[in-house]
Amino acid sequence: MDWSAWFAAPDYWPSRLLVQRLLAGLYLIGFLAAAAQFRALLGADGMLPVPRFTARVPFRQSPSLFHLHYSDRFFAAVAWTGAALAAAVAAGLGDAVPLAASIALWAVLWALYLSIVNVGQTWYSFGWESLLLEAGSLAAFLGNADTAPPALVLWLMRWLVFRVEFGAGLIKLRGDSCWRDLTCLRFHHETQPMPGPLSWFFHHLPAPLHRVEAAANHVVQLLVPIGLFLPQPVATWAACAVVATQLWLIASGNFAWLNWLTVVLALAAVEPARLGLTLRPRGYPAAPAWYEVLVVAVTAAVAVLSYWPVRNLLSRRQVMNRSFNRLHLVNTYGAFGSINRIRQEIVVEGTDEATVTPHTVWREYGFKGKPGDMRRLPRQYAPYHLRLDWLMWFAGISPAYARPWFLPFVARLLSGDRATLRLLHHNPFPDAPPTHVRATLHLYRFTGWRELRETGAWWHRTALHEYLAPVDLPTLGRAGYRPPLGRPARPVRQVPLDRPRRPGRPLPGRDHRADRADRPDRHGHPSGPPDTPPDGPPGWRPRER
Repeated sequence: MDWSAWFAAPDYWPSRLLVQRLLAGLYLIGFLAAAAQFRALLGADGMLPVPRFTARVPFRQSPSLFHLHYSDRFFAAVAWTGAALAAAVAAGLGDAVPLAASIALWAVLWALYLSIVNVGQTWYSFGWESLLLEAGSLAAFLGNADTAPPALVLWLMRWLVFRVEFGAGLIKLRGDSCWRDLTCLRFHHETQPMPGPLSWFFHHLPAPLHRVEAAANHVVQLLVPIGLFLPQPVATWAACAVVATQLWLIASGNFAWLNWLTVVLALAAVEPARLGLTLRPRGYPAAPAWYEVLVVAVTAAVAVLSYWPVRNLLSRRQVMNRSFNRLHLVNTYGAFGSINRIRQEIVVEGTDEATVTPHTVWREYGFKGKPGDMRRLPRQYAPYHLRLDWLMWFAGISPAYARPWFLPFVARLLSGDRATLRLLHHNPFPDAPPTHVRATLHLYRFTGWRELRETGAWWHRTALHEYLAPVDLPTLGRAGYRPPLGRPARPVRQVPLDRPRRPGRPLPGRDHRADRADRPDRHGHPSGPPDTPPDGPPGWRPRER
């Protein structure tokens, strides 16, 4: 048997080119997001400063360049260096240099982004961070124009796509009952972390189509991934099915680069000839011996490290998005094992009045992607990642998600921190920072067709209760960023949203007429006065994720 013929897969050169170029583009977006957002989130004066993290977590637990040195300028240099390198690789630099240099380019990209993720704390706790790192670690060994794509690495990429899809399918089947009765998508488009411009329309699709969506999701995530390991053309058809469903998800919401990255990885299973594409075949010399040995070693390492994600997939206590090593190699993945039935959003407001009274006028901060202004159509940001907006969604589910960073965020609003304000869409205090800031929890739901025509509003909201009592900078300073004295913000889980409550007094300082609707929505949510929380769906109880 000819080893070189078995090792190489020259017909897949277009797939390799697309995978590497597009993956480098996603690395570029990741580095640009880091450069634009890190000062407020992770900077020396940020909400969760990197120096404070590296002082208590040793290098061996979070390998990163920033254990050797940290300054905001150094972080910016790492992010912009990564962005420039990723742009160069996306433009074809990897194919213009020798094979060893191409591998080195990908290794540098991976190491720079790993350095950011490993000190990113809560802001970088998303599964697609590990997915980007694992994908980059494999792309390094796909070779370049000097050699044919190695079949082993193409198989490793199929294995990665399988874990992404099959893990997500299993976590749904084992998780929320609405996935089993095919009703989850009645709620998901409305309650997902960051809706997109088409989410309102997806939410209002007929109920039978929502059931078809859920059933198709099970087929694509539990059955189709097996086809990735079958002979061609089945593997190509399976990859095309994955791509099609990921494009549907891209249209229906903002999930950073998760869906785009899954599309890119699925291309590794596509043999262009099976799609009727006639491309000029390329002749490649035999791969260097050192490269063949390296690819075999990497394949063996992935096989060994796969023990932990496989064990997790087979476990009844399956977990989502877990890295089993500090380098984020061969991870386990999953998404939306449970679905929220209602959407709770935190509205952050400030006032420039010296003393807070029942008549104080509060002005609302606007976020870029998080729902706020009811007449503002949700925007499309993915594959770009708005980290603060995503964490605000989690904070609305439970204050436990917000404790490390929410009060530092409020303090930066009170001080008029420019880096923090750049993360927002609208600052209601352009001339001077507010004297007090408060946060209230609201129930958001999509309006119906008639309501949209009459009011121009995409959202309807109902005030629930105070999330953070009005605070000023001296109060936060005395509290050491702990909840201030007086009436503390009540945890979401203590608010009985699952049963009727007696109406309370409206939140002071707000004109509630804009928050009111005249009729129930299509799912029967009562409109009522804004200070009267509606019932949740039957049998629903607030719960933490």
